[in-house]
Amino acid sequence: MSILNESIDISNNFLSDNATYFLADELVSWNPLNNSGILKWKRNVRKIRFAFNQAGSVFEPSQSWSFPPDYEEEPHLLLSVDFTSARTLRLRIRLVEGLETNNEDLGMLVPPYDNDFRGNIFRDVKTEENEDSIVFSTEKITLKIDRNPFRIYLFDEKGKLLTSSIHTHTQNSLRNSDTPLFSIVENTEDWSRTGCAAFSINPDEAFFGTGESFTRLNKRGQKCVLWCEDANGCQRNAYYKPVPFFQSSNGWGAFMHTTSPVVFDFGASNDGTLGLYNSDNELDLFLFAGTPKDILEEYTTLTGRSPLPPLWSFGLWMSRITYSSEKEVREVAEKLREEKIPCDVIHIDTGWFEKEWNCDYHFSENRFDDPEKMIADLNQSGFRVSLWQLPYFTPNNPLFKDAINSGFVIFNRKKGLPSGDAIIDFTNPEAVQWYQKLLQKLLKQGVSAIKADFGEAAPLNGCYKSGLSGMQEHNRYPLLYNKAVFEITENTRAEGIIWGRSAWAGSQRYPVHWGGDAENSDSAMAASLRAGLSLGLSGFSFWSHDIGGFVKKSPEELYRRWLPFGIFSSHSRCHGAPPKEPWAYSSDFNDFFRETVSLRYRLLPYILAQSALSSLKGYPFIRTLFFEFPEDRTGWFIENQFLCGSSFMAAPLFQADEYEREVYLPQGVWIDFQSGKSYQGGQWIKAKGGKLNMPLFVKSGSLIPMVPSALCTDEINWDELYFEQWGNETVFEGFAWSPDKGLYPIRQDNIAIN
Repeated sequence: MSILNESIDISNNFLSDNATYFLADELVSWNPLNNSGILKWKRNVRKIRFAFNQAGSVFEPSQSWSFPPDYEEEPHLLLSVDFTSARTLRLRIRLVEGLETNNEDLGMLVPPYDNDFRGNIFRDVKTEENEDSIVFSTEKITLKIDRNPFRIYLFDEKGKLLTSSIHTHTQNSLRNSDTPLFSIVENTEDWSRTGCAAFSINPDEAFFGTGESFTRLNKRGQKCVLWCEDANGCQRNAYYKPVPFFQSSNGWGAFMHTTSPVVFDFGASNDGTLGLYNSDNELDLFLFAGTPKDILEEYTTLTGRSPLPPLWSFGLWMSRITYSSEKEVREVAEKLREEKIPCDVIHIDTGWFEKEWNCDYHFSENRFDDPEKMIADLNQSGFRVSLWQLPYFTPNNPLFKDAINSGFVIFNRKKGLPSGDAIIDFTNPEAVQWYQKLLQKLLKQGVSAIKADFGEAAPLNGCYKSGLSGMQEHNRYPLLYNKAVFEITENTRAEGIIWGRSAWAGSQRYPVHWGGDAENSDSAMAASLRAGLSLGLSGFSFWSHDIGGFVKKSPEELYRRWLPFGIFSSHSRCHGAPPKEPWAYSSDFNDFFRETVSLRYRLLPYILAQSALSSLKGYPFIRTLFFEFPEDRTGWFIENQFLCGSSFMAAPLFQADEYEREVYLPQGVWIDFQSGKSYQGGQWIKAKGGKLNMPLFVKSGSLIPMVPSALCTDEINWDELYFEQWGNETVFEGFAWSPDKGLYPIRQDNIAIN
């Protein structure tokens, strides 16, 4: 028996011995005027086979037993090909005749593709057609479709085969059912269809992306069930932020354009086969070719890029579970200034209501005497205020009945609630307006950011205003939730930002997201880094995590190792079980905390410059080594160090009482940030954590913009911007950022070097 909001693995539909299967067989016709044709699917069933004392099932051709005999024996379904650029093509394969899926309405694509896709297709495509095949070529990519038997091949501009589709006539298993195939299953329980696009995998091929995944960074050998759920930490294979996109070390990638449940089987079922499963009425698949940077630029051209968050958001966020009174908030803010610890944001979590967790969007009158004055005073001292909330109303919440009576929540078919809470229906425009007015009142009081917590529990059995099913709306829910919070914040405050936990494809347009409720452990810290790198490879530029872990009080030793990792992430927030304030630990740790955060503030011109570049191109701020150095094969298999922009490389210490570690240096020359010692790249070295408690390197030739540290971003003196050159190169280059100039390039020969 399934449980509420349990993840749905639709690939299991292909294991049934009672279902009907259709295997892609022959392209029987093709219309060159609109690049579409008819694909015939051969009817099969699974038949039990007994061999050497073991029972199994294999595919065998069959005939239809349906009555009356009006149903198609072998479905003839539409297939179409479009190009959006020289590197990107869209392959759409209908699974059900007469039922087109208009995914452009679901909000994942950005203009001009969201409302006039066919009017904006790329037309510089050469097409060659003969009786055996159809070949589409641009200057960067070639798609070949064999007619009979049907098969797809994808090549790069040099003619290298990137991947090809897998069918019964191409697979080499002893049993033809042992590998995913290009196929459709007709489910007997509800007569729905599930599709599988199956492709070949090279022996050494690696896969990356799929959203914020806490498991191994390389997805090869994993089956990723892309279903948004409360992961309850970062030690499981669950996703707060699934994204149906990946890229391969073989120079290609794919985006399944849907909000329905998706499964990517990266060789878990069969080592040589990639299975891409979807339960829509069509397989809607974008394929990309190029380097990791090329592929992310192409993907984010379709789904959007992260706008640059406001300057103050790049300062430190101080929080815990939870500040519960105005007195407590003021004391923490005063202590931060007294200790001369730079900080820009005070976040008040679940304790600002009269009853903790009971989110009624009103400050407690008993514990917050004058919230508006408190916020104004904090602003005067250089602090912004962030507030927690969630889109669910419990029965004791005063908004519960109002939301239900107004029809602003998700109902079930019996007009009741699908769960114990009233859950806002973000597909209802009136519900969105009602919800945004609740937030707007707070934003007008001076609140700068709203924490968009949860959002993973849109009910499968819900009836949505959109008219779509829970299967289509569950994963879409966080995208609409993120959008609602971001847009009202931007419209009210003229600064767009959220602090979001859940996401889907397109949510990168509404930054910032953080990694959820990390456990206080070495493995959770390592998993958090993998998750951030994975999300970055899925189109999200900005990401954060709870420094020190969330669940319990952070052990000082762990907090000390986690802090530099957090400081070199795009956004830095200390949050979790109390205490999180550094003065609650040893005086030595308090000093270390101050110095480490001060370093971040000195580097803010660099951090903002790299963030602006990431925003422009769709790149992640924290990056895998292979993202910058794709020709270095070793970098494809490293998941415990990262690049901070293009010039810094960090290697956190993931074990207690670890003071040095093995670090891999990519090509070029790298300089130890703390000792100044230079190393030739392409080798492993033993590196000490040093005073920073984390090995940190700078790429030779880098020109790093810096400013003197300040207690908040409002107090930074940008007139004192200076530049540090690293290495003995003849030319030093980089980018800088300042509030008046924005992003601009810098070189050794056109500025004064400090």
